[in-house]
Amino acid sequence: MEYLGVEKAILRRGVEWDIDPTLDRINQLMDLLGQPQRAYPVVHITGTNGKSSTARMVDTLLRERNLRVGRFTSPHLTSMRERITVDGKPLSEERFVQVYEDVLPYLELVDQRHGRLSFFETLTAMAYAAFADAPVDVAVVEVGMGGTWDSTNVADGTVAVVTPISLDHTAYLGPDIDAIAREKAGIIKPGATAVLAQQPVEAAEVLLRRVAEVGATVAREGLEFGVLQRGGAMGGQMLRLQGLKGVYDEVFLPLYGDHQAGNAACALAAVEMLTAGDEPLDADLVRNAFAQVSSPGRLEVVRRGPTVLVDAAHNPGAAESVVEAIDESFGFSRLIGVVAVMADKDVAGVLERLEPIMTEVVVTRNSSPRSMEVDELRSLAEDIFGTERVHVAARLDDAIDMAIGLAEEAGEFSGTGVLITGSVVTAGDARTLLRAESE
Repeated sequence: MEYLGVEKAILRRGVEWDIDPTLDRINQLMDLLGQPQRAYPVVHITGTNGKSSTARMVDTLLRERNLRVGRFTSPHLTSMRERITVDGKPLSEERFVQVYEDVLPYLELVDQRHGRLSFFETLTAMAYAAFADAPVDVAVVEVGMGGTWDSTNVADGTVAVVTPISLDHTAYLGPDIDAIAREKAGIIKPGATAVLAQQPVEAAEVLLRRVAEVGATVAREGLEFGVLQRGGAMGGQMLRLQGLKGVYDEVFLPLYGDHQAGNAACALAAVEMLTAGDEPLDADLVRNAFAQVSSPGRLEVVRRGPTVLVDAAHNPGAAESVVEAIDESFGFSRLIGVVAVMADKDVAGVLERLEPIMTEVVVTRNSSPRSMEVDELRSLAEDIFGTERVHVAARLDDAIDMAIGLAEEAGEFSGTGVLITGSVVTAGDARTLLRAESE
């Protein structure tokens, strides 16, 4: 089989957002594959925002310690292969095909006996199998959605990281923070260490109750570990981090915003918990690792003159973090937004968070069939921005061109910018159109 044929075969198994809350099929598949997810320790990561960035930081820290690391993240920006990486690189097309062909007979057997495995279950199985075959020393695994019923939860994480929880996917995870936190708490297993980012009170209560119920160890941002100091730096920020085993000074992180500093603290704590003994990590190792971190599509500068930023913010919590980071790190006097969002999201909430920093906004759609229609998005945007500040483009490429033109109207590039946001798909489409470098 060729790579594109494998992609199509996986896509025929359904859409990623079609959720069936059961682990029966994936457990049967793992049994047939010989339980590959138990061949290595797992750092399991859930939360509402920051999962992928945190996973990348954990991965980079572990590789700096000369460990072989597998990383499974979702969704992808450009290529399905991005989801499964070994040694910091996505599987090659040839290797991706090979892994699929290795698991295919078992996929078909489960399909016949227990019902058709989904798109995400298939990729989860491929990741765990690829990591066992590599073999990796550690796997860093991001949940697809939720936790308890997510197919990645067939693994028992040695460390379970919970990034900040807010409202998202309410149709699947529950209507409030309490319900969503209960679902995400399911990745915390007996004997594990739970590394908890700062949470809303109701989420923290649920998570700590789960820790007590299963006899896990807990490490909480702001108590056992955290960010002691944070300052601006060219291309990112300079941090002083309190880890679980020591303090790490002068840590440069080439990412923007308080939320990314918090992700860094969580990643550091997770790696410390995988390290035997009470001695802190080597400070130079920590500095070298964080200086290499990248997180494509997360306040990523993809063009200069004017500055064009791409961010995958797709819910109000993520949009709020983006606004705070832009206010802090970029001195824009004029910022033009390009927004394309999924119709099933809290679109009004996202637009309300973005409105204070955007001079004008161009509404459009992305390549997903779930993308909100332009006329509907325009109506919502006009209610929030006012008619005179809203522009419309039927296609994302035209929207980007329009936004750059509006930014350039100031007559000079300094102080002007463009922010393209609203969805992971929007970010991925924009990176492709603007030819941003991939991993």
